[in-house]
Amino acid sequence: MLRNIFYILLVGSILFTGCASKTNIQTATVQNEVIDDKTSEFEDEFGSEFEDEVQDDDLLYGYNVAMTNFNDKFYTYVLNPVASGYSKVIPKGTRNGVKNFFHNLMYPIRLVNNLLQGKVINATEETGRFVINTTIGFLGFFDPAKDCFDLDKHNEDFGQTLGYWGVGSGYHIVLPFLGSSNMRDMFSLYPNTIVNPVAYSNEGMELTVYEKLNYASLHQGEYEELKKDSVELYPFLRDIYEQRRDKLIEE
Repeated sequence: MLRNIFYILLVGSILFTGCASKTNIQTATVQNEVIDDKTSEFEDEFGSEFEDEVQDDDLLYGYNVAMTNFNDKFYTYVLNPVASGYSKVIPKGTRNGVKNFFHNLMYPIRLVNNLLQGKVINATEETGRFVINTTIGFLGFFDPAKDCFDLDKHNEDFGQTLGYWGVGSGYHIVLPFLGSSNMRDMFSLYPNTIVNPVAYSNEGMELTVYEKLNYASLHQGEYEELKKDSVELYPFLRDIYEQRRDKLIEE
């Protein structure tokens, strides 16, 4: 039933959307060579010592490096090409509508966790957003709650709730396909699933995969731009993830 409704809305949204609408190269090369030489000297002197310290602090370091490489290959050779093809078929306006639709469905997760953190005003605002977007927002495909009523999103999950109440992140762990996580956030996946309405649908797995594909189609190039600044991919992504989660918990 949920899948049929979703497909009808998707087709309608597609129709609606369709109707509505060589400088300084040598210098840079020399500079890069100098930087590479200095980096190499630094790594020769301090690299092995630093790596030993990282591995001592990261119980799952070997596994995490391997899983990061696996996820990187999966994204590069599977998800990104499929998402690229999908983005050429489905208009961006429709894909944004799909993103909004799934975000609206996740309202129970945000409601419960805002309440568990004592953020009653945020929970009330989330409820207002859900009512408005589900009705005049075409079951969440559009966001009049923000556009017309200036109601902000308050994204919260069980990992943030545990962190809010002082539970430490624990060891970092990279999950297959899902990417960076930690022990606290990994164990929070189960309670998040309990209040996730998609999990109770017969098409839950299909919808989840489709949501991830749609999300990837809206963020193409961002991962490549991010990882080009990394010396070692896994520690780089790990630190970004942990810093971001800490910031979300503090908000």
